[in-house]
Amino acid sequence: MASGSKSKKPKYYAYVVPAVGKGRIARGVVDTWRQCEAVVSGRAGARFRSFERREDAEAWLAAGARYEAKPAGSFLPLARGIYFDAGTGRGTGVEVSVTDETGRNLLHKAVSRSELNQFGKHLVDDPAATNNYGELLALRYAMEIARKTGVKNIFGDSRLVIDYWSKWRIKRNQLPKETVTLADDVASALKARPDLKALRQQQSAQTAAVSAARADFY
Repeated sequence: MASGSKSKKPKYYAYVVPAVGKGRIARGVVDTWRQCEAVVSGRAGARFRSFERREDAEAWLAAGARYEAKPAGSFLPLARGIYFDAGTGRGTGVEVSVTDETGRNLLHKAVSRSELNQFGKHLVDDPAATNNYGELLALRYAMEIARKTGVKNIFGDSRLVIDYWSKWRIKRNQLPKETVTLADDVASALKARPDLKALRQQQSAQTAAVSAARADFY
């Protein structure tokens, strides 16, 4: 071997594939991407993630294979609060997510469990809904959960929703009536709760890592 060459660090790939029909959920940890790809490729709702340590991969599976969950020791804890998001990564429509700073799902505090999927998320019941509408709806749910739990800070990464739509800054003649109505409801509710703050996450190294993890999902 040539002097100065470096051996490549091993990686471990954790995966979860939802059950189809009467089948069982498939989950496990493999040590090559080729093995993982063979399991998850083309499978709707599949989740997978790479780790440098097998124990971290196994811990991620044990925690529910949530992309919001942070790998052990990877970055500082997020500020205490409620975090909202929306995305379309599963290919089934716009999906809403509301969690606490640890990635624990909170939507069951605002939405009936019968309206949540197996990942604790809520699928917007409108095939024409946009991701921005999903972000706005997620903020409304986050506000309801904040009211019930006494949490004062709500975080999201949508500048449009936090800096504009939730402050009555919206192009009313260019958006669907449902979106405008929801934006007005959110803005009114925030004005009525001056103690409640909707804050935009800053893209620090810490929050960028969270966003990257969510991007894999969404």
